[in-house]
Amino acid sequence: MLKIQNLHVSYGGIQAVRDVSFEVPEGKIVTLIGANGAGKSTTLRSIIGLVPAAGGSILYRGEELRGKTTAEIVAKGVTLVPEGRRVFPDLTVEENLRIGAYLRKDDLRSDLEWVYSLFPRLRERTWQAAGTLSGGEQQMLAVGRALMSRPKLVMMDEPSLGLAPIVVQQIFEIIRKINQEGVTVLLIEQNANMALHAADIGYVMETGAITRSGDGRTLLADKSIQEAYLGK
Repeated sequence: MLKIQNLHVSYGGIQAVRDVSFEVPEGKIVTLIGANGAGKSTTLRSIIGLVPAAGGSILYRGEELRGKTTAEIVAKGVTLVPEGRRVFPDLTVEENLRIGAYLRKDDLRSDLEWVYSLFPRLRERTWQAAGTLSGGEQQMLAVGRALMSRPKLVMMDEPSLGLAPIVVQQIFEIIRKINQEGVTVLLIEQNANMALHAADIGYVMETGAITRSGDGRTLLADKSIQEAYLGK
C-alpha cells in the first residue's frame, strides 16, 4: 500500500531522515520504533505532506505523493493522528469529529455512528468542549477525527504518549479493532513493547535511518532491542 524509497528529509543543514526505505502492506499494522530524535515523526510528516522531502519517493498504491498537498493526500485515503492530540479545545466533540471530514460533501451520520461505536465515551460527551476531556479521551477524539475522512491508511504519532497504563491498553485495543475493520495502520511509538506486540511488521529507526526490520515477535525476541528499547 505504501512504499518509501530512499527518503531524505532535511531541516536547514541538518539531515533528519537519510536514505530511509520501508513498506506498509495493505491490511497490516506496521510500527516504527526508536529513540527521540530518530526521525520517526519527520518521516510521517513527510508522507502526509507537512514537511517536504529533499529526495526519494513516497508511493501510495503506486502513485507518487511527493509534491502533493496535505489535502490531496488525505483525499486519496491517507491521514495522520498527530503527536500531542491537537484537538480544537473550544469546539465540541462532534464539531471536532466533523472537522475530520472537511473534504467530504456526503452524509456523515453513518461515520459518526461508527466512531461513537468505537469510542462509547465520546458518545457520552458529544456536546462537551474537547478541552475539558481527559488526556485519554482527547486521544480517542484525535483518532476518531482522523477516521472521519474514511482513510485506507491511518498513521499515528505516539498515540500512548502521556497516558495512564490502563488507557494505553484501551488505545491499543482500539488500534487492533480499527485494523480488523480494514484500515491499515502505520504506528510510531516509544512504548516499543506495546507497539511490537500489536504490529505485524516492525522497523527500528536510529539517527535518521532504518537499522533493523522484521515481524513484531522476532524483534521482541531480539536481545539488542530488549536492552535498548524494552528495559531488559
